[in-house]
Amino acid sequence: MGTFILIAAIALIVVVGAVAIGTYNGLVRLKNRVESAWAQIEVQLNRRHDLIPNLVETVKGYASHEQATLERVIEARNRAVAAHDPKDKATAEQAVSGALANVFALSEAYPDLKANQNFLALQQELTQTEDRIAYARQYYNDSVKEYNTKIETFPAVFIARAAGYGERQYFQAEGDARGPVKVEF
Repeated sequence: MGTFILIAAIALIVVVGAVAIGTYNGLVRLKNRVESAWAQIEVQLNRRHDLIPNLVETVKGYASHEQATLERVIEARNRAVAAHDPKDKATAEQAVSGALANVFALSEAYPDLKANQNFLALQQELTQTEDRIAYARQYYNDSVKEYNTKIETFPAVFIARAAGYGERQYFQAEGDARGPVKVEF
């Protein structure tokens, strides 16, 4: 009888240890997926930030008296580059999107600009980049949801707390920034 209890105790310890190790490894995988997804967002945002100065220079040649619009684009870009956490980045990127919409709307007022090959190529590049950003944001938010759910469920909640794993922020705009982009000159 004593041997049976000893074997059962060892088996229980092995099972609990295996569950703890598996849970911890799952948390590490999810944390790494979230960090990788965030890195992909940053790659796409940097791509967009790199295209903006070229777009502004192209537009300057055709719409030089629209300086205020162009300055808003650069200011929004600079704020977006300086933002670091998902909440601040999302708000800053919403401002960039609004400023870019104003620049693209300028092409309607300037037919020569609308026909310019550089402008059209940059507009297409930025449109494709926006699509990539949307996909990366969705993947990131899905990864954050899975990670946050995991660290809040039993038994992972105990291991997550012990290992210092905390909740991650979604990449989404706050309040008024969620609405449609307002175009103004």
